[in-house]
Amino acid sequence: MGHGSSVLFSIGPLEVTGPVVTMWVIIAVLGFVSWLATRNLKEVPGPLQNLAELAVDKLRELYSDGLNREALDKYLPVLGTFFIFIITCNYSGLLPGAGKLFAVPTASLSVTGGLAVSSLLFTLYAGCRKKGVWGYFKVLCGPSVALVVLMLPLNLIEQVVRPVSLAMRLYGNISGEETAVEQMSHVLPVLLPVVMQVLSLLFGAIQAIVFTKLVAAYLEEATEEEEE
Repeated sequence: MGHGSSVLFSIGPLEVTGPVVTMWVIIAVLGFVSWLATRNLKEVPGPLQNLAELAVDKLRELYSDGLNREALDKYLPVLGTFFIFIITCNYSGLLPGAGKLFAVPTASLSVTGGLAVSSLLFTLYAGCRKKGVWGYFKVLCGPSVALVVLMLPLNLIEQVVRPVSLAMRLYGNISGEETAVEQMSHVLPVLLPVVMQVLSLLFGAIQAIVFTKLVAAYLEEATEEEEE
């Protein structure tokens, strides 16, 4: 399965690639399903509402060990959106036509980079909203004035390294998996690809969990209360 990074068309200076188009389609489908699941909420839920409520409960369990209840209630919609979008993108590589009719978004660095930058901006927003812009900046400066010259550059570098690490980890793992499955399908075209596809179900979920758990950790760090 190729990664489908060739340019399909351009909108002015913006080049639109296969992964971006697939990403738009996934966003539209997820948005439509979410609308269907929540447009007519009932005390006795139907199958789709029941599935949505189960997903929310499982996501709350997933992040409850890293965030307190207040932060979990506040940030679960964002973390849940990241998780559902990433796992859907990862699993799109298991569908027939992946790499030919459409491209797996998370196998493209431009998509994983966008996700990572979005997570960084949201973390900065959450930190500034909780502590104020000056209060958050003071955290970056370190615990004392004497350490500002040392701590501020290191903390600023860390803020940049985090999204780069998130983007490269997700891209490298999904892209590598896509390449491995493609190569193995040529060597053993019957049995081994089936095994790899099954492993991909677990692997895709793990990557979504790792990405969002790290974002949750960054949010917890950015919004934690200062000890007196």
